[in-house]
Amino acid sequence: MRDYQLAGLNWLIRLYENGINGILADEMGLGKTLQTISLLGYLHEFRGITGPHMVVAPKSTLGNWMKEIQRFCPVLRAVKFLGNPEERNHIRENLLAPGKFDVCVTSFEMAIKEKTALRRFSWRYIIIDEAHRIKNENSLLSKTMRLFSTNYRLLITGTPLQNNLHELWSLLNFLLPEIFSSAETFDEWFQISGENDQHEVVQQLHKVLRPFLLRRLKSDVEKGLPPKKETILKVGMSEMQKQYYRALLQKDLEVINAGGERKRLLNIAMQLRKCCNHPYLFQGAEPGPPYTTGDHLIENAGKMVLLDKLLPKLKARDSRVLIFSQMTRLLDILEDYLMYRGYQYCRIDGNTGGDDRDASIEAFNKPGSEKFIFLLSTRAGGLGINLATADIVVLYDSDWNPQVDLQAQDRAHRIGQKKEVQVFRFCTEYTIEEKVIERAYKKLALDALVIQQGRLAEQKAVNKDELLQMVRFGAEMVFSSKDSTITDEDIDRIIARGEEATAQLDAKMKKFTEDAIKFKMDDTAELYDFDDDKEEDKPDFKKLVSDNWIEPPRRERKRNYSESEYFKQALRQGAPAKPREPRIPRMPNLHDFQFFNTQRLNELYEKEVKYLVQTNQKKDTIGDGDGEDEEVEPLNEEEQEEKEQLLEEVLDILKSFDLDLVPPHNFLTSAVQFRAFQHGRGGTSTHSFELVRNMVVTT
Repeated sequence: MRDYQLAGLNWLIRLYENGINGILADEMGLGKTLQTISLLGYLHEFRGITGPHMVVAPKSTLGNWMKEIQRFCPVLRAVKFLGNPEERNHIRENLLAPGKFDVCVTSFEMAIKEKTALRRFSWRYIIIDEAHRIKNENSLLSKTMRLFSTNYRLLITGTPLQNNLHELWSLLNFLLPEIFSSAETFDEWFQISGENDQHEVVQQLHKVLRPFLLRRLKSDVEKGLPPKKETILKVGMSEMQKQYYRALLQKDLEVINAGGERKRLLNIAMQLRKCCNHPYLFQGAEPGPPYTTGDHLIENAGKMVLLDKLLPKLKARDSRVLIFSQMTRLLDILEDYLMYRGYQYCRIDGNTGGDDRDASIEAFNKPGSEKFIFLLSTRAGGLGINLATADIVVLYDSDWNPQVDLQAQDRAHRIGQKKEVQVFRFCTEYTIEEKVIERAYKKLALDALVIQQGRLAEQKAVNKDELLQMVRFGAEMVFSSKDSTITDEDIDRIIARGEEATAQLDAKMKKFTEDAIKFKMDDTAELYDFDDDKEEDKPDFKKLVSDNWIEPPRRERKRNYSESEYFKQALRQGAPAKPREPRIPRMPNLHDFQFFNTQRLNELYEKEVKYLVQTNQKKDTIGDGDGEDEEVEPLNEEEQEEKEQLLEEVLDILKSFDLDLVPPHNFLTSAVQFRAFQHGRGGTSTHSFELVRNMVVTT
């Protein structure tokens, strides 16, 4: 163990001796897992305390937890509580029994599903990895974790102070509910009454956190860790990309010129970002069928041309590469490209199972591995994975939240890294991507400044004005020429140009930080001002598009029919019948007398329907749909479990009624509505009417 890790272990031991819970908040990559396992090993070896302890972590990190326990403290008997119902039943009966294990390692979802089994134990330590998952005290996970009996609680997170004071209070309330019982009182401690009180707020914040929180940065303690260097590589667009980019702007001309609602602007932004990544993300863009791999896969996207120049150089110097993207469909295209070029690779995205994930990581990290590239989705692969055997990180596209990109970079820039880590951030020049990256840089600079000045300002989503400026940026360049702007520059020249651009952006951010200090920091929205142009210099998008509009040529050929008769016949026939879309499940009428938690059920129902509407009705052609593409997600396992649990509680109440005292019509209607909502539209006929038939028979 390194010196700072030993210091962290001693800090954890002192917390234990004083009966205090705490937050281990070292920066990502400094060995928080090792320090935690060392604490459990110390309790086992020097205090004779064998547990039981419970570690609750993201599913993607459970394999790493088990390996680290076996590696650093094999004396601890660890059980991974995960799997299908049959596997979990076997673990409950044979492994998860008193005296047969020391540490239970499980996921957030399993902690909720198996809370009955886990509540049987009186835990010595409950350890929550990625503890920002419980920052909402009203979430099902946070409520479930508070049900378990334990002597000590330890939270592990690399991003402790993310958003606002209330989330910080939620973490402290979980650790010490007796002390931090009131959120209102906590907020009063840190209210600023004047401009001169900010230093006092910082001192107050540090005074409160010092006994419970330990945080060290890599730059402060890990002097031997090779540095990390980020370079923004800008590339032009292919002729095909320009064609699609122009079409997207032309399609929503009125919205872009006059400024529409945020929802529509966000959809336009997502479509433009897809075009910047690869035009084949649009349905019908790729030539075929049959679909074949070939140079067209590379030549039709500027970033692919750049990647095709970069990878041979990295391969020649014996580097290994992590490629991150937000879009799993883009990973499919990259996978086709890697097979076409003959590069060996691994892949992890949100659909990768736990065993496959662990096998891919092991195959990439093993000594002498021939795997050259690891494809990862930014959200699923950027958390809790050690890939320090790679020294190159390629961010094919940037996340709206810069913290997500930092987590992705830290998969390689962590303890065990022997080489300098180079981060190449791809950016399509004169497009929306330039402004997305600039906003991310500003957000990082501003977040650090806000915390330094004692204010944990609320994180705001990108607003309508920001989106409008982003979408408009570079439009003149796109319309001015239809030719490809991809250059034949050597990759070394591209990197050198990227280093110059990155240095200029860093200088711009330094000036931005200095200017931001002059603000009171009460409202950070105006600091995200990208538009340096004067109002009179802004282009008229309507005129810009009309000047570049080409009327499609009329199809000239000899006609052997009468136009008037043709249209009369067409109008009589009407439009061709469209295939029927799957029907969206209807929400039953919920009343107070039915004992439903109507507010929460409505929230879950609205999210479920929003996803189904997008799935059933969205057409993935150029710019179609007004939804927030790539944003809407289905109910996750935790929310699905919560919905079923709420409905099951009602069923128990309904079953307990005395049927002689309840009007049959009301009772059966409630039950049918309950079954219809619980099992979905497809299960209504089977479950609902079976329930009715049984009830009629019994009455």
